[in-house]
Amino acid sequence: MDDRPLSFARRLRISAVALILAWFFLPGLRDWIPLWVPFLAFAALELNFLLAGLREPRLPGKRGRIPQESDIEELGGEEWLEPVIVEVDGQDVWLPEGAETEEDVEEPRPLRRRGPLLGRLEGVVVVAALAFVLLVLVPKGGWDGLDGDDRARTEALLSAEAGRIAGHEARVHCDARGETVGIVQHADGVAEVGGRNAYLTPQICFRLHRLAFEDDEGAFSQTARAIAVLAHEAWHLRGEDDEGVTNCYAFQSGVSLGRRLGLPDGTAARMMRQQLADNATFARAAPEYLVPGECREGGRLDLAPASRRFP
Repeated sequence: MDDRPLSFARRLRISAVALILAWFFLPGLRDWIPLWVPFLAFAALELNFLLAGLREPRLPGKRGRIPQESDIEELGGEEWLEPVIVEVDGQDVWLPEGAETEEDVEEPRPLRRRGPLLGRLEGVVVVAALAFVLLVLVPKGGWDGLDGDDRARTEALLSAEAGRIAGHEARVHCDARGETVGIVQHADGVAEVGGRNAYLTPQICFRLHRLAFEDDEGAFSQTARAIAVLAHEAWHLRGEDDEGVTNCYAFQSGVSLGRRLGLPDGTAARMMRQQLADNATFARAAPEYLVPGECREGGRLDLAPASRRFP
């Protein structure tokens, strides 16, 4: 098989893996590229490897440990198959049949080298593609891609919604620097219990911005999570400090919150039911966030016991 396409395919494989890793560690990339895109590209590349191997023509004859025709040709011809021992300067040396001195041995034919230009161009293409993704798409995507007016408008809306749940004035800060929330702090949001300030990751803020101002419902689970986080922190601002109870209240308030942000009522309800259903799984890593048993229809934590819908 020609090694040039294989080399190029290897570069593409590395690029696909790098893109998948970048998708996880660069939040802005998730706003531009769905996760299935890099995985599909990687799967297609692996399928190409498989099909290329199946299509490769088989060489005639049996393959074994004896030299192949290409080996014989590169070494100088058929005479190399039966070498003889010749004494040269007092030492036994293996030489092709008919040769008496090392001068009689013809130099092996030089191996044909492929021009390096194609390989270099392939490398440039791969590097340029990665550079475009990481330097062009990522910086302009997500929360950082919004101008100052859009960011201020989003924070004002989220502050008003948080204040509506908290029952007093609230200020939601989208922590673009990651000083309060984010990967290092292992939290999508944090709030002053009974206070006025709440902090959300820029990813949560951007998802809510897209929903409220661009009518983009986005991925079901991501939007549901963003709404639940905002409602959760708003309940902390209201004075609730128990994480499990706060989650229970947040899932219920999230229905009306999602509707005010632009979701159909049925969609908002389904999103919060999903959050409630997934709570037990997520709480395995942080048991304090598990909702109590009374977080159910007609239970002590039901905010609207007269309603038949929960949350």
